[in-house]
Amino acid sequence: YLHKPVNPVLLKARLGASLEKKRLRDQQKELVRRFATREVADDLDASGFKLGGQRVQATVMFSDIRGFTTMAEAMPPEETIELLNTYYTLMFDAISGHGGVVNQIIGDGLMAIFGAPLALADPCGSAVRAAQEMIEMVTLFNQEPDRAGKPVIQIGVGIASGSVIAGYTGTDQRATYTCVGDTVNLAARLEAHTKAAGHAILVDGATQAALGAAVITQALGPVVFKGKTLAVDVFSVGIA
Repeated sequence: YLHKPVNPVLLKARLGASLEKKRLRDQQKELVRRFATREVADDLDASGFKLGGQRVQATVMFSDIRGFTTMAEAMPPEETIELLNTYYTLMFDAISGHGGVVNQIIGDGLMAIFGAPLALADPCGSAVRAAQEMIEMVTLFNQEPDRAGKPVIQIGVGIASGSVIAGYTGTDQRATYTCVGDTVNLAARLEAHTKAAGHAILVDGATQAALGAAVITQALGPVVFKGKTLAVDVFSVGIA
């Protein structure tokens, strides 16, 4: 507040400070939306930032490129970055198009959540449909390098559903939206198992049980994964 009579110099200074604060707030929102997904940005707008999490039912996906380390060794760094950028653009489109949130990228691998921070009516079906679309996108992506005689890529996708703790982890200065729990670990194990199983998409029993008859699955039998005491029923998913 300014007392009357208003000092023009103080008024100009206060207006300038207010406009600068608004500019910084707008800039902060733009940075959040650029480096976070729309769902996370919307959650931050609605709820604000707070470290911690809550237990939710969600579906978790892990995916990576088969043999990428060997492939990258034979490629110039510029081509490797270009390949990854194009690849991730396609994967992000497939995942976000079905309501998923990509919350982690490590090299050629990614992790996505379906059902958090925003709930989905059918997180299991959404994740599987996204995975099927990802395989289709990789097939299209491979057409050009295949014609040029260059190496093509293959991906493996693991999907598990169940209870997770989802929220913001890290520090007040640097944090990320993620989820933790046995479901997350199982999805990662399923993705790794695609190599041995010889199938591109593997899901657990909870995910398979939630899928409709339109999704073709094949029972591969129980598997005891590292870190788990009980065997897990594993299913492969047909490519639509």
